[in-house]
Amino acid sequence: ERERFWSDSFKSHGRREAFAPSRRFWGKEALASLLASPGCLRIGESPAGIESERPPVFPGEPMRLMAYLGERAKEGFRVLLLFNGKGTLDRAREMARDAGLEPLVEPPPEGAMPPGIYLAVAPASEGVSLPQARLMALCEKEIFGRPRPASAPAARREAFFSQLRDLKIGDAVVHSDHGVARYAGIETLVRDGAREDFLALSYAGGDKLLVPVQRLDLIQKYVGPEGHEPALDRLGGQSWKKRSERVRKAVREIAHDLLQLYARRQTAKAVAVAPDGVWQAEFEAAFPYELTPDQQRAIDEVKKDLESDKPADRIICGDVGFGKTEVALRAAFKVAADGGQVAVLCPTTVLAMQHYERFTERFAPFPFRVAMLSRFVTPKEQKAVIKDANQGLVDVLIGTHRILSKDVVLPNLRLMIVDEEQRFGVAHKEKIKQAKHEVHALTLTATPIPRTLQMGLSNLLEMSLIQTPPKDRLAIETRVLPYDEGLAAWAVRRELARQGQVFYVHNRVESIAASAARLREIVPEARIAVAHGQMRERDLEEIMMAFVHGRYDVLCSTTIIENGMDLPRANTLIVENAQDFGLCQLYQLRGRIGRSDVPAYAFLLTPKGTIPTGDAARRLEALEEFAELGAGFRIAAADLEQRGAGTLLGARQSGHMASVGFELYMRLLEEAVAEARGEVRGPKVRCDFNLGLDLSVPLEYMEEVNQRLAFYRELSLAASEDEVDRIAAANEDRFGPLPGGVLALLQAAKLKLRAERCQVRKVTRKGDVLLMKFEPDAILDIRGLLQFAASRPKVRLEPSGSLEMVILPGEGPLEAISKVLDAARPGPA
Repeated sequence: ERERFWSDSFKSHGRREAFAPSRRFWGKEALASLLASPGCLRIGESPAGIESERPPVFPGEPMRLMAYLGERAKEGFRVLLLFNGKGTLDRAREMARDAGLEPLVEPPPEGAMPPGIYLAVAPASEGVSLPQARLMALCEKEIFGRPRPASAPAARREAFFSQLRDLKIGDAVVHSDHGVARYAGIETLVRDGAREDFLALSYAGGDKLLVPVQRLDLIQKYVGPEGHEPALDRLGGQSWKKRSERVRKAVREIAHDLLQLYARRQTAKAVAVAPDGVWQAEFEAAFPYELTPDQQRAIDEVKKDLESDKPADRIICGDVGFGKTEVALRAAFKVAADGGQVAVLCPTTVLAMQHYERFTERFAPFPFRVAMLSRFVTPKEQKAVIKDANQGLVDVLIGTHRILSKDVVLPNLRLMIVDEEQRFGVAHKEKIKQAKHEVHALTLTATPIPRTLQMGLSNLLEMSLIQTPPKDRLAIETRVLPYDEGLAAWAVRRELARQGQVFYVHNRVESIAASAARLREIVPEARIAVAHGQMRERDLEEIMMAFVHGRYDVLCSTTIIENGMDLPRANTLIVENAQDFGLCQLYQLRGRIGRSDVPAYAFLLTPKGTIPTGDAARRLEALEEFAELGAGFRIAAADLEQRGAGTLLGARQSGHMASVGFELYMRLLEEAVAEARGEVRGPKVRCDFNLGLDLSVPLEYMEEVNQRLAFYRELSLAASEDEVDRIAAANEDRFGPLPGGVLALLQAAKLKLRAERCQVRKVTRKGDVLLMKFEPDAILDIRGLLQFAASRPKVRLEPSGSLEMVILPGEGPLEAISKVLDAARPGPA
């Protein structure tokens, strides 16, 4: 259905380009297999009204699924099962055989696809069933269920930093020891018959550095302020050393200042909320949907915060429509059930009204009062609400900045919920900060502003990420196209045909009326309203609420719709002059659609005859790239990358961040904060392994260069042997059984972690001689090492901290190293 939609969209305004299906939905092998099959109904050839269905899903019941697929094959269906890697394909093949089925693994030759079950490695995120064509395709998610979510800290880091997955040749990178360079690709060297991969870096003056892939923990992609082009360092020069020391000094100062700012909050006392009671269980049971794993984790974290007597300051960061409000509802009910008051602060009157309606509906069966303060409430009613709230008779008070006024004093306030704090002005933010000192605070946001993002990543604020999409939620199809009246008319009519609504964004007040008039000419049957910020507030709110309640089909507006509109029926967005908008701004606009299980479409239109360049092109590319569900956090990261990380405390920090790159700056800041808090971490010993072994990922196992880069870096950043096992399992699941070189690489990674705990600085091998150098102040089991040296021939232990030994026949280098480490520090760390 999606593919036909975009094909029709090209045809509708006279384009003749061949349509290329988005790789987010179909792998090329899978699509080729489907299209090559006889009788396949191709795009543009199918009769009107062809039915497409979602394939059935049997979560947790693989044998039932296989039985179902076997029945379909007997009925003449060609069933294609699509997998992200060979590991999951092999697992499915075994499941099918257990069910008495014999699927075909190799894609059939063109023109020969008889009924049956076929398996193919071809990543796809959605399956489809075409009953009339006797075709069905299922993706990995539908066969095995949703992938297990990553742990919260890993998810937070992974969501923000790219892990080198998007690194391109020519990009600036930062080496922690040698400074800024250009990435020049991966080079594979063969030494003594062993292959080894290196990251090639180019420095100023033509210098070149090859970094072993085991040391990619030292490499980060350079992220700095928009338009800033970092100067390359000279390999072995003093400029990087001086610059990094200057930044270290600066972040120590800022860490001290930050801790002083937050010390008051950390030492303040809040009223702890009682554990969940019977009412809480009843309230939560009334939620009609299944919680996602991320939602459940966020709820658990918030409840833990509330039950503490230390004021919590937590950010709930989740994509639009991912269930942040449900987290807030449960937190508010928990506080109200314990006799406390809750304030819900919204940036717009419309959003306040929508929250009020939702809170009122959910709280209705319980004896709690929900009230609202906004322009929708008459002055007389406002006085009554304020009077009751000040006497503790209102349990949940929802409103705009009006609830920050001096005449509103909530005597039992225990929780403040702030929705989209970045939409408030500086003065209001200062009032919010003052109001939050001795109460629990919860901030809901889809794309946190960079400063808030930095605070969260620096562990100065608590952050809960909701990245798992709700069941049946679809990604929003996003396309950047030149403006065309035919396309606009077609998109509006298509939405009206399915009883939906359209947001049409024109961000110039002086010409918005003309734009709306042009729209009325090309789509005269549509009911079109105009809204912009220079209208009388009462008129604007009335139009917005009329659109909310379905009295208009199209809202032609400026960016005032960025926040506060939650309309499941609005599923088409058209933005004129999209190149003039900021990245987070476009993302927020796109977030107004796609709030249900109906496919949603966003058209970002640029002036006809021009091609966006520079930052505008990068913004639009990023929005197309981050079209998948849950991309809000990555959008915030990309926005930070393009317009600069800003500052934590004053403009003086921006220069420091630019000089070393954002990721290293944040790492230094985290270390400085830990040091200022008195957390003794000590310098981490880095162990260099030079064993002359084949420690590379074969190209035939993992073809994509950036996948190999991501794997290498993830392995180099692993903090425990368990984490190495998790990485191994994930890659075996995706790419199939691990080859010998990868197994050796994983074993070496585990040994490296053990060696660093034993404070081994270097391990080298020359022929059958192994040399290990320990740190001078390493705390070791000397007796164990002496017994080890005495128990085998040709071992020499030097007082300087060096151990030299001959590898015995039949003993591999990794095995020999493991024996030394067992003797140096037996047992787990």
